[in-house]
Amino acid sequence: MGKIGKRLQAARAAFEGKENITVEDAVALIKANASAKFDETVEIAMNLGVDPRHADQMVRGTVNLPNGTGKTVRVAVFARGPKADEAKAAGADIVGAEDLMETIMGGTIEFDRCIATPDMMPIVGRLGKVLGPRNLMPNPKIGTVTMDVKEAVEAAKGGQVQFKAEKAGVVHAGVGKASFDAEKLAENVRAFVGAVARAKPTGAKGTYLKKISLSSSMGPGVSVDVSSATAD
Repeated sequence: MGKIGKRLQAARAAFEGKENITVEDAVALIKANASAKFDETVEIAMNLGVDPRHADQMVRGTVNLPNGTGKTVRVAVFARGPKADEAKAAGADIVGAEDLMETIMGGTIEFDRCIATPDMMPIVGRLGKVLGPRNLMPNPKIGTVTMDVKEAVEAAKGGQVQFKAEKAGVVHAGVGKASFDAEKLAENVRAFVGAVARAKPTGAKGTYLKKISLSSSMGPGVSVDVSSATAD
């Protein structure tokens, strides 16, 4: 087992004995102990009472965080003609069609979000094995297959976060930076939790929101009282 550094030891000591605390207390604790040499991301993990292997228990969606993510999102758009021009004008980083497909198939993926117009899906569909495992495949259910590329690009650039339940029923995402004001971080946390709560699938049985934890990129996690995270 590797040696634990003094910074992490101090953080663990500060977190010891604290669990199921309010969102505000959790945010304050994380901000006080995020001491890495870069602006750490504040991350949320939610354990849900679902089994995503069943189609009627899959949880996925998007949420526009009120205070953004603090992250620069690189957006690629599959489009032609006027829609390609629209994407470029909206701030897309990469725009293309067959040429973009060939670039991706060649192993170059220099984007964090992929958007496509519906007519591009026969081309994009060939990239399923490449984009799917990276959670980059455009999907109409989350608004990344659309004719309104301007809105989709602006949403991606403006702090929209995608979420999807993994095999164990866990959803995780970044909800801001440690440098954000505590109030803004708490607002982002509640916005994210609210979006996941509204995405409750029809097949979910029993307790849906089982556990919520917050952490920074390099720090330990702390569990948050679910009722605090779902309060308006």
